[in-house]
Amino acid sequence: MDYSIESLSLDKLQSDCVLVGVYENQQLSPAATTLDALCGGLISKLISRGDIKGKTAETLLINNIPHANIERVILVGFGENGKVTRKQYRKALAAAIKTVKDSKVKSASSALLDVVVEKADIAWQARQIVEVFNDGIYQYSATKKCDDKLPLQTIRLIANDSQIALANSGLQQGVAIAQGVELTKQLSDLPGNICTPSYLAEQALALAGQHADLNCEILEESDMEALGMGSFLAVSRGSRQPAKLICLNYQGGDANAKPIVLIGKGLTFDAGGISLKPGLGMDEMKYDMCGGASVLGILRAATLLNLKLNIVGLIPSSENLPDGDANKPGDIVTSMAGKTIEVLNTDAEGRLILCDTLTYAQKFDPEVVIDMATLTGACIVALGRVPSGLFGNDDELCNDLLSASETACDAVWRMPIWEEYQEQLKSNFADLANIGGPDGGSITAACFLANFAKDYRWAHIDIAGTAWRTGAAKGATGRPVPLLSQYLINRAG
Repeated sequence: MDYSIESLSLDKLQSDCVLVGVYENQQLSPAATTLDALCGGLISKLISRGDIKGKTAETLLINNIPHANIERVILVGFGENGKVTRKQYRKALAAAIKTVKDSKVKSASSALLDVVVEKADIAWQARQIVEVFNDGIYQYSATKKCDDKLPLQTIRLIANDSQIALANSGLQQGVAIAQGVELTKQLSDLPGNICTPSYLAEQALALAGQHADLNCEILEESDMEALGMGSFLAVSRGSRQPAKLICLNYQGGDANAKPIVLIGKGLTFDAGGISLKPGLGMDEMKYDMCGGASVLGILRAATLLNLKLNIVGLIPSSENLPDGDANKPGDIVTSMAGKTIEVLNTDAEGRLILCDTLTYAQKFDPEVVIDMATLTGACIVALGRVPSGLFGNDDELCNDLLSASETACDAVWRMPIWEEYQEQLKSNFADLANIGGPDGGSITAACFLANFAKDYRWAHIDIAGTAWRTGAAKGATGRPVPLLSQYLINRAG
């Protein structure tokens, strides 16, 4: 999709479709007021007879208007004037792009920057228009024919002269993050027979080939064996697909600056191993690599924005399948850190590949380490599918992520990792058990990881409930790419 900023007045604008905002109590946005005058009061007439109330996310398509240069108008409701929140704005944008899609136009012009949003500037609004619109027009096409290919090709954001600089800044950020989200969704939606650990490694190498500041190294199973990654390799034993540890290095900052390390769980398919999952819904376990796909998406956004930071992306990738050589409940493995782990449940495999990767991250002398993983169904039980779970050993880091989540509208909720929970991970036969029982499952999983992140500032984001949608709208969301991209933008200053 081609996005641009225009400063044309509406009387000179030529467009297939123009989007303008309306409020409750028959109030019009400035752009809607101007357009209403150009159309002889048509918009006011439609509102006065009740065709649209102006409620949040309400839309009305006007197919024929008395203006030679504008073919269609979409009225978009934003609720009460002066009280539009960030969430309301994004909700209205999502409804707006759906109406644009249904109208089958080739181009659209958004005059929605004049809607006043609480705690937001024009740059934020421009960025959200791009992010929400791009998310709304995403179509999966890798393995199916799209008979109804979207004709929409260009979207213009209408801004006045005083808004141009901020709008362009927001547009640049929005396009970069939208492309990162799109890459994440494309990879996540692929089936497990295509998106294997080797395929994920190939995509990482291809991404590195597109940017001079981004390098990629792939560690093979022999490399991991030499490093002592017995926990990671225990997971891949049941698969015919070789495991990969994908290492990306973005050098955008000072050569001596410590890097921010991002780790993403890359289980390209998780059947649970010997502790086999129920068959119903197991197809969605192709999404167990959404954390790894998100690392690729975040690095894509960072490189497009030329962020003045050093970033390392680590993606431990494997399958978890039942096999005669698969690890078994009761097996004891030795991690890279030298800690022994009793595998009480082979379906708690994400923490087994992440713990060795957390140990490996120490070699980069990181400033902070942030991992993201579809780690526990227990996180969905605790928080539902609205926020991701946030855990960490450093308050400043967690507060920075909470702040970024509010700006990005990519919600997280902080959870405890108190010492008392470590009691649940005690084993009679090893230094740690890989599960802590039925209580507080997302917390004990994070506490398990915390044992391997004691030497640096660390945060863990459990995206099990937010990385993809289930049901009729099944598909990847691209989260937490907006959250981490905002965190990196804030860090770059």
